[in-house]
Amino acid sequence: MRLMGLDYGDKTIGVAISDELGWTAQGLEVIRRQNKEQDLMRLKQIAEQYGVEEIVVGLPKNMNGTIGPRGEICIAFAQSLEQILQLPVHMWDERLTTVTAEKTLLSADVSRKKRKQVIDKMAAALILQNYLDSGKKG
Repeated sequence: MRLMGLDYGDKTIGVAISDELGWTAQGLEVIRRQNKEQDLMRLKQIAEQYGVEEIVVGLPKNMNGTIGPRGEICIAFAQSLEQILQLPVHMWDERLTTVTAEKTLLSADVSRKKRKQVIDKMAAALILQNYLDSGKKG
């Protein structure tokens, strides 16, 4: 079963995809947000192209576990996505995923410009991999 992971941000959407067995996640692309309709249509294209059966959207929680305004925006996006794509959409706690992605890229000595280009899809891959590792898929 192939899953898609998303890191939904104000300007971009990081996209990751799992292998066909649903074991590993790989960063796929970064969508530069334009408007809701175009963003959802691009995600629909990706889902159809890769035969995605489920989607995981990162849920940015506050460090105390509460959901703030950014989390509410992500939940609303996930609900729209579920309606348009007619696929199950799961929310996954994404606290510190971007920080982890940034540290990984820094330790690999990736330039600032290159980090900016890949950070969102790497965060999406971390969100998806954490979900896959949790055993909740299926």
